[in-house]
Amino acid sequence: MRKRLFVVFATLAMVMQSCAQTPEQPAQTALVQQPSMPVERVTLTDFTDVASASIDAVVHIKTEMTQLTPLYQSFFGFIIQQGVQKQVYNAYGSGVIITTDGYILTNNHVVQDAERISVTLNDRRELPARLVGNDPATDLAVIKIEADNLTYLPFGNSDMVKVGEPVLAIGNPFNLTSTVTSGIISAKARNMHIIDNPRSNETPLESFLQTDAAVNSGNSGGALVNSQAQLIGIVTAIASGNGNYIGYSFAIPSNIAVKVAGDLQRYGYVQRGYLGLQVTEVDANVAKQTGARAIKGLYVAKVMKDCASDRAGIRQGDIILRVAGKEVNTFAEMMEELGLFSPGDEVEVDYERNGHTNTIKAVLLNSQGNTQIIRK
Repeated sequence: MRKRLFVVFATLAMVMQSCAQTPEQPAQTALVQQPSMPVERVTLTDFTDVASASIDAVVHIKTEMTQLTPLYQSFFGFIIQQGVQKQVYNAYGSGVIITTDGYILTNNHVVQDAERISVTLNDRRELPARLVGNDPATDLAVIKIEADNLTYLPFGNSDMVKVGEPVLAIGNPFNLTSTVTSGIISAKARNMHIIDNPRSNETPLESFLQTDAAVNSGNSGGALVNSQAQLIGIVTAIASGNGNYIGYSFAIPSNIAVKVAGDLQRYGYVQRGYLGLQVTEVDANVAKQTGARAIKGLYVAKVMKDCASDRAGIRQGDIILRVAGKEVNTFAEMMEELGLFSPGDEVEVDYERNGHTNTIKAVLLNSQGNTQIIRK
């Protein structure tokens, strides 16, 4: 019998755009961190320095929520509802300290709908936390504790991560605090179709790093770090047939996470820029049908009227080759690159039309079709 493979979040939780015209240049959203000393690069087999430098920056998160459930009673064989009763549920996950004054990055599904959030540091201090902002489209959230002089993880450049590179996953699987596992980067730009609850006017942004570092329930929101003790990903999900780790786990790249975290801190809402395209990945069949010169890029199936790509001159039938200088051969790769920019940013797009390569500059728009700041 064929075994089904499905994707589950690595937590214990109970758990296109329209177009208009009112341009306004938004503020920059770079996340500011205090400088840190990088850890010297280590060998494939010795991660002790990296673990020591990273483990204090990963926290255990506990959430509490109340659910109302019907209360029934039997009278002479008839089941009659007698009201409702309150049941309190707890969920657990992990988080990563990203500033010395207590901002913590985690998964949205770890803290969504939580009535109370508490954070346990690696030194066993337990502190209340508040939700700063969340982004269902990337499954990221920022929470805040009141503390100073905390150990934090500096962001690495996830674009520079290579397949085969050794990594550590740090989190709290099964409530076993401060757990470290090791592995390698198995693949990049994975789209697993697991984010299914974004806001109605947003497209899920999935471009995961895949790793074989062991991850289980409770690791959600934890750290994926490289051999220089830099945060290159936020652990999010596992692929499993039974809900437990079987060799595949996924993390949100740090370059997406740093943009989301910065916007959530400043605005409580992610300022996301769109081109306004519907695309199909170019395979052998698409290349044959369209006359593409090579099996690469993204075929433009539709251009939204008066959106960024329409204004820049991209047309149906074009093949997008590069966005901001980076080759894009999958939808996930294009979304990851666009996820680094904000509405109002000008992005260079290389595309093929009738066998010729062209370059245009497109000014990205938000989901409302302008460049204004969207606030929560």
